[in-house]
Amino acid sequence: MSTYRDLLARVRAEIDEIAAAEALERLSGDEPVLFLDVRDPEEWAEGHIPGAVHLPRTYFESRVEGVAPDKRGEIVVYCAGGSRSAFVTKTMLELGYEHVVNLAGGFTDWKRAGYETTLPRTLSPTQRTRYSRHLLIPEVGEVGQQKLLDARVLLVGAGGLGSPASLYLAAAGVGTLGIVDADVVDDSNLQRQIVHSTDRLGEPKVLSAKRTIEALNPDVTVLPFEERLTSENVERILAHGWDVIVDGADNFPTRYLVNDASIWHRVPVVHGSIYRFEGQVTVFRPHDGPCYRCLYPSPPPPELAPSCAEGGVLGVLPGIVGSLQASEALKLILGAGDTLTGRLLLFDALHTTFDEVTVRRDPACPVCGDDPTITEYIDYVEFCAGPAAGAGAHS
Repeated sequence: MSTYRDLLARVRAEIDEIAAAEALERLSGDEPVLFLDVRDPEEWAEGHIPGAVHLPRTYFESRVEGVAPDKRGEIVVYCAGGSRSAFVTKTMLELGYEHVVNLAGGFTDWKRAGYETTLPRTLSPTQRTRYSRHLLIPEVGEVGQQKLLDARVLLVGAGGLGSPASLYLAAAGVGTLGIVDADVVDDSNLQRQIVHSTDRLGEPKVLSAKRTIEALNPDVTVLPFEERLTSENVERILAHGWDVIVDGADNFPTRYLVNDASIWHRVPVVHGSIYRFEGQVTVFRPHDGPCYRCLYPSPPPPELAPSCAEGGVLGVLPGIVGSLQASEALKLILGAGDTLTGRLLLFDALHTTFDEVTVRRDPACPVCGDDPTITEYIDYVEFCAGPAAGAGAHS
């Protein structure tokens, strides 16, 4: 009857192995080499080879093709002593990987030789529990969760769209949320603006939202901006260094202002809008697709674009659209999946339908086009041919 030692010996006879010195040469060489660490999370937390990718043995077969999509690339697999990684190397060969080798002696020999190691940032035990469902997703995992915790998202509005977006971004662990809104909580908000509550009536929305968000997740820092977003303060607010802007404005002056500022600062915008039973969501990535002005070169007359206060909105609608905005923002941060860049998603709650419209960049766009004619902030209220409709008030 074969023993574990017998099985390990047979596996090692069928694979290629290299010593730590050769592994260092490959790491330092000009050709790209993927170092794959298959140790347990506790071992990874004690240090790893610089640039290595962590893929614990437990999840290996189901996730390896996502981590190493190129089956002809150079790959070095290692564990603590070289035994577990030998079996993984054999598995990879069976899966069709052509140039995979095992690090004999594993991380132990690497450290013993005095070669450089890296101590990874790790989640605390509390964070591992809180984000445990994220850690199970290959597209997120611990690295992705760290990206979320490091991310900075600016929400324009703490109203109907900003409420669900802020709550889900906070729950996901986005580390810093900025919120711009000049309004106070009103009775008429509570039918849809779920970040607020009855005991907050009369309280500034940004402070009400801050209390709710920080109670939901203490990992999140909220930066409140109790003011309307204008061309006078937009540079100061954007100077905080945002990774994504979630636009929940309910008026055209603010939307055009957000668009122009985002292009000049190269910050992607997740745009959403709602009216009665209808909602829209898209993503504008500066210099990588259309912008808001490509979609709407000029605003419609005020009488053709009533606000929610004038036309009404189904209470659950901003929850759906705002959640979609949060989803797009998370994908932008993680660099995962396909965003709505170049696509306008239309939702009809009355008939429960989703439709999609292709949006293309306009080479003649005055802001993002080939020869832009607008290079600084303008009078957006005048441009929109009407009063600001409370610029800074948000659905």
